[in-house]
Amino acid sequence: MNWLWSNLDRIGELLVVHLALSVPPVILGFVLSLPIGWLAWRFRWSRGTLLVAFGIVYAIPSLPLLVILPTILGTPLRSPVNLIVALTLYAIALMVRSAADAFGDVDGDIRLSSTALGFSTWRRFWGVDLPLAAPGLLAGLRVVIVSTVSLVTVGAVLGISSLGSLFTDGFQRNIPLEIFTGIAATVLLAVLLDQLAVLVGRVLMPWTRTGGGRRAVRA
Repeated sequence: MNWLWSNLDRIGELLVVHLALSVPPVILGFVLSLPIGWLAWRFRWSRGTLLVAFGIVYAIPSLPLLVILPTILGTPLRSPVNLIVALTLYAIALMVRSAADAFGDVDGDIRLSSTALGFSTWRRFWGVDLPLAAPGLLAGLRVVIVSTVSLVTVGAVLGISSLGSLFTDGFQRNIPLEIFTGIAATVLLAVLLDQLAVLVGRVLMPWTRTGGGRRAVRA
């Protein structure tokens, strides 16, 4: 335990860095996937193409992607930008299918009712589609959060500091406690961010607590 007590400051610093690398891809991936997921749901011809394309993106191994991206972006190999861009691509790839399914689960009768009330496509998206798809979107976002926090550790192999640095350093110096600390801190951070997303979801979607999804429709 001596190692743990004497390295608390470093663990705290790596935790903050890990958090800073995790949050931007989650937010960017969520925001960018919404219009793509909506297009995949709205136009049948695009659904298969978009879902297959992003499925292929997610299948690209993370290490080769992190090696290729500096050539495309013109950034140094160890730049955190490479990691954020790569994780954003993975987040979009994960989130697009969830978004398409969430928009597809919205009750068609409610859409017809909003159209009969004179809702434009733009107004219906913000007043009907998005609120009623929100529970499904939150479920997809939780998967993205856990996946992103876990994948940030891969950057440590290339020298990008994060909690994954505790893995690489622990293996090199044969300190099992350092390795375990890196794993435990990564899992803890993922759980905390996941629960934060659930809490924010409950605040922003009070109708989901009462099962009154139809109340989200605003005339």
